Amino acid sequence: MTDETLSTWLHLREPADAAARSTSLTHLIAAVLPRDEPVRVLDLATGTGSNLRYLAPRLPHRQRWLVVDRDAALLALIPAVTASWGVARHYDVRISANGCVIRGERLECDVEARQRDLGTSTDIELFTGRHLVTASALLDLVSERWLRALAGQCRAVGAAALFAITYNGSSSCSPTEPEDEMIRDLLNRHQKRDKGLGGPAAGPDAAAYAVRCFADVGYQVRTEPSDWTLGSADHALQRGLIDGWAEAATEMGADASMISHWRERRVAHLDAGRSRIVVGHVDLAAWLPQDQPRASAIDTAQTPSAGRPSIFLARSARPRPLCGPTTSTKFPLSSRITV
Repeated sequence: MTDETLSTWLHLREPADAAARSTSLTHLIAAVLPRDEPVRVLDLATGTGSNLRYLAPRLPHRQRWLVVDRDAALLALIPAVTASWGVARHYDVRISANGCVIRGERLECDVEARQRDLGTSTDIELFTGRHLVTASALLDLVSERWLRALAGQCRAVGAAALFAITYNGSSSCSPTEPEDEMIRDLLNRHQKRDKGLGGPAAGPDAAAYAVRCFADVGYQVRTEPSDWTLGSADHALQRGLIDGWAEAATEMGADASMISHWRERRVAHLDAGRSRIVVGHVDLAAWLPQDQPRASAIDTAQTPSAGRPSIFLARSARPRPLCGPTTSTKFPLSSRITV
């Protein structure tokens, strides 16, 4: 996949991600962050900055972001994409020496972009001084060992955590086709292949692993569903999913002719305007007991979005040693266009 193809995919999915995310978990995390100093945020695998654009208007208004990705071409797009986003919101977005600066009513946000391969570097330097560590559409691509290292680094610096749009292994298509379940199973197996982030990826088990990793080092953790629900207005995004799923199933050794016929039927439903796809995701918030949210934020978080059950876990603080450095192969970009 080229950088241009990946940036197009990230552009297509950004509105669906924003619509699916848990507002109550965002409010909960915002409530534990400081208001007497700039909030220092680390955004992992930032891509073109969609997580930045979602969170910046929802956090305390003074912010300092470090956004990290292995792809320099994607990082270079952040100022221009963010400037376009800012126009509709009356924000002034200016290019800075190593990122951009966002200014608006009740928003003062400085963004530093840094190229870093997270498969070989989860060093403490990235985390030092951070109040919040966050990512979107990342955790299902990393290994359980990587997740444990992540939780340990967050605990070492006392940072809260907010991870959005983690694939949970569920999906449904309407109208149905006989091969849908098999394609989903093949995709879920594909998601567990090594993506270059510490070993075989957690895939659909990532959210459960992350809950355990953060609880084990003393965090209180809450999760909520953040499913995509895609209809006829999401034609391009649905087409990207269908193509990505077909490619993943083929890579897992499924009969190419059968996959091709399935894809043709799914695309026919899509072109006829009758296709609907739901993809299951989970959002996760974690904070330390001494950083209790204000009561109003807890009340909001305990009232899930309509139709969304929430899961709450709390454990006593039991810090564990940080995991050692990870070793990896190159992170395949194709892994980022399936869910």
